[in-house]
Amino acid sequence: MVSEEIMDLVNQGTMLPLMEEFYTIQGEGYHKGTAAYFIRVGGCDVGCHWCDVKESWNAETHPPISVDAIVENATKHSDTIVVTGGEPLTWDMNPLTQGLKAQNLQTHIETSGAYPLTGTWDWICLSPKKNKLPVGEIYNKAHELKVIIYNKHDFIFAEEQAAKVSQDCILYLQPEWSVREKMIPQIVEYVMKNPKWKVSLQTHKYLNIP
Repeated sequence: MVSEEIMDLVNQGTMLPLMEEFYTIQGEGYHKGTAAYFIRVGGCDVGCHWCDVKESWNAETHPPISVDAIVENATKHSDTIVVTGGEPLTWDMNPLTQGLKAQNLQTHIETSGAYPLTGTWDWICLSPKKNKLPVGEIYNKAHELKVIIYNKHDFIFAEEQAAKVSQDCILYLQPEWSVREKMIPQIVEYVMKNPKWKVSLQTHKYLNIP
């Protein structure tokens, strides 16, 4: 049971429910193929039925760690830090990104945008979900839009979301892993007909790395 004092620090963003942190190759989107240090923060109530990291949902199962300790670990591995989840914007990201930027690190976030944008980011990957749509200014600030394609209706959802981001935002369609064999041909056909989109694949799974 986390004390009230620690929960106050978590709510302030000076401690975070850290699920895991690891150095690997970015597998998706614009930065795929590049080395990065991942910080996976626990806590998410978006509830995608196909989520492949459901163990991240319950923040209470992941002990709060001080942001200072997280930043110290991050500096040992890479110049590029990717904050993911769970849903990292559940928490105030300002203290974490302030610490990372103080070490001259590049800050990237992968988020559904379901909560207001906090933190200072060099790259924002917005991956909206139907269950809980993005809020606030993140549509205008997203550098890439990554829509997960599970069924045909997701193409309609993708276009609805693409209409909300800036003209400079890079658009990606990514097959949900469990239905990739079915959806990849449909995504390829769609992108060929609508070349403003690009195909994103979870290349880290093909490479069998985290």
